Amino acid sequence: MTHTRFAFIRANWHSDIVDKALEGFLELIPSENVDVFDVPGAFELPLMARDLAATGRYAAVAAAALVVDGGIYRHDFVAAAVVDGLMRAGLDTGVPVLSVSLTPHHFQETAHHKAIYAAHFIEKGREAARAAQMIVETRRRISAG
Repeated sequence: MTHTRFAFIRANWHSDIVDKALEGFLELIPSENVDVFDVPGAFELPLMARDLAATGRYAAVAAAALVVDGGIYRHDFVAAAVVDGLMRAGLDTGVPVLSVSLTPHHFQETAHHKAIYAAHFIEKGREAARAAQMIVETRRRISAG
C-alpha cells in the first residue's frame, strides 16, 4: 500500500479539533502518500471530495469536519447534507469517500469539550485510515479475481 495516494480534506471551522483527525489518519498512512486540502467549512466538503475523486489520482478521499449547533442554523441539516453529499461523491466517481464529520449535540467552547473532541477526532482519523486501507485492499483483491 506504500504507493497508494489518498486525499484528506479538512474543514477550517474548529480547525484546532478537526486537524486531530488528520493526525490520526497519518499515524497509519504515511504523510508522503496523503495530499491535504482545506475548505472553509463542512458544507464545502462534498464538492471538493467529488472533484478530487474525479481526478483518478486517489484510491480514497477522507473528509473531516466538526458541525456544531451554533444557535444560528440547524446543524443537523448541514450535517445531513454533508454526509449525503460525501456518499454521492463516492457513488458518482467510484472512489471511496470517507466521512470523519461529527455533529455533537452539546458541544461547548470549553477546554474540557475541546479536549474530549480532539481525542475523539484522533481516533476517528485512525478509523478512516483503517477503512481506506481495507477498502483499497478489498478492491485490489476483487480486481485480481
